[in-house]
Amino acid sequence: MEEKKVLLSVQDLVVKFKVRGRSLTAIRGISLDIYEGESIAIVGESGSGKSVFTKTFANMLDSNGYVDSGKIIFNDPDLAETSLDVGRKEDMRMTSIRTRLDIYSMLENGAETYRAMKALEAEKKARATISDEEDTVYQEKLADLRFERAETFNHKQTLDSHEKAQVKEAAAKIAALDKQIEALEADRKKQLQTRARAAAADTAYNAEFTKKMAGLREQYRKEIAKPITLEQHTRNVNLAKEIYLSVGRYDFVSRNRMIRRLLKACKEAMRQGLDMDSDEVRNDVFGAVTFRVKLIDEAENRLFGRCVLDLANIKYSKDLTQIRGKKIATVFQDPMTSLNPIITIGQQITSIILKHQHCSEAEARIRALELMKKVGIPNAENRFDDYPFQYSGGMRQRIVIAIALSCQPKILICDEPTTALDVTIQAQILKLIKDLQHEFGYTIVFITHDLGVVANVADRVAVLYAGQIVELGTVEDVFYDPRHPYTWAMLSSLPQLAQRNTELYSITGTPPSLYNKIVGDPFAPRNPYCLKIDTIQDAPMFKVSDTHYAKTWLLDPRAPKIEKPEAIRNLHEKLVEAFNI
Repeated sequence: MEEKKVLLSVQDLVVKFKVRGRSLTAIRGISLDIYEGESIAIVGESGSGKSVFTKTFANMLDSNGYVDSGKIIFNDPDLAETSLDVGRKEDMRMTSIRTRLDIYSMLENGAETYRAMKALEAEKKARATISDEEDTVYQEKLADLRFERAETFNHKQTLDSHEKAQVKEAAAKIAALDKQIEALEADRKKQLQTRARAAAADTAYNAEFTKKMAGLREQYRKEIAKPITLEQHTRNVNLAKEIYLSVGRYDFVSRNRMIRRLLKACKEAMRQGLDMDSDEVRNDVFGAVTFRVKLIDEAENRLFGRCVLDLANIKYSKDLTQIRGKKIATVFQDPMTSLNPIITIGQQITSIILKHQHCSEAEARIRALELMKKVGIPNAENRFDDYPFQYSGGMRQRIVIAIALSCQPKILICDEPTTALDVTIQAQILKLIKDLQHEFGYTIVFITHDLGVVANVADRVAVLYAGQIVELGTVEDVFYDPRHPYTWAMLSSLPQLAQRNTELYSITGTPPSLYNKIVGDPFAPRNPYCLKIDTIQDAPMFKVSDTHYAKTWLLDPRAPKIEKPEAIRNLHEKLVEAFNI
């Protein structure tokens, strides 16, 4: 069996948003590999994190959103120059980098002593301030009070002037909350002052600290005076080449700025005694550069490497233009949000082709017409100069797909692209997306809440709930052998399974608040098969087969045997009967 190539690897991704002074965790530790040329569906209720998850790939989060931790590794060697000529100028630059790295590597001899000095400084600082645990409690209390005040203020603003009693009550509550906030801040300030004075007054400790620190500094000075070894020098030469490769794609000014940042990161890593040959350490150090090229070989006057790109760490606009739209394109639910209403369809497609395919205007027009025909626009030559309002909803969506494909993407994200269309057009668009995949070879990431759509478009399915993947498998795994109660509930609510004169199944309750820390299984309050352990501890991801995984305690060998609901047993036969196949 041929091994699939991982195109995009998501590792322990956590995405948060700042909302009214509080932190909302939208994505909670997702890990997922997406393979080249496959179609994977991301399924879940509204608010489960589907769109946030995929927007993170192209750095399209709202301004208050950010990646708190985790990595998104995009494996595409075309994204960076993986071979660079090394002429005289470059030799001088690399010599300079090597010299500075050789100096930095001397610090490795004193790494243990350096860590001891840092630990001693941290200990002294901790004595003069409050602990992280106390600070967390304070910040949570303060955030709750401020949130309550904001809600009360907003409520007061909605009251009419004649509702004097309610306005007065709201004003009094706001004043009381202001006093509580002021008292809490004053108490924190008093605690800090008290601890700082106590630390300063402890003369015995301070004398001992000064004595220990002086001894460590002298020891550190002697250790770093030792010459570096041949092994250290050789390793640093290779590291210098790797740094040069990593920044080689930037202009001169950006390159020098980024070299300084990388050298500073290397210096700190060496001071901490970290193993610079470790991929994990190098990934952290080279986090200063979005496109990291690791040295793999060299020939005369030429270096060769492989590209490693962490999409969770994109910082520069030049990097974004390499990714957003070009390597990762998105088709949204409403095509009018993607089209400019005052520019003709032909202009919108050709402008993208000119930007990404580097051809003449005449050639761009020919390619645009070819794309319009491929996506099923009749009389493309006559419709080329029409405006978006002259197209139907289905035809506009076809144009958006054409624009996305004009970027020649490796990944096409389809964010519920058929939800706003009628059923007949939905089927046509889904077929179009799949047919074009065979021709252009892109990977499809399809976002939907409709499991009925999934069967027609996906090879694999990832079921999301409260910002986590709770089940992952092939379409056959998830449809015909589902293991998570949430997947059971979603399948049970398929309209195709409804019986005459019976009520359509719906999932009771609401998803948990993502402002708060979730204890146990987030689906537990809505789960009719909830076990006691579900309310205490979140389940690990259990392996059902090589392609199928589910995050539920029901798969634990100690769990009671529970059959899936009657409504989704023999699902294949029921769906065949529903569609009269």
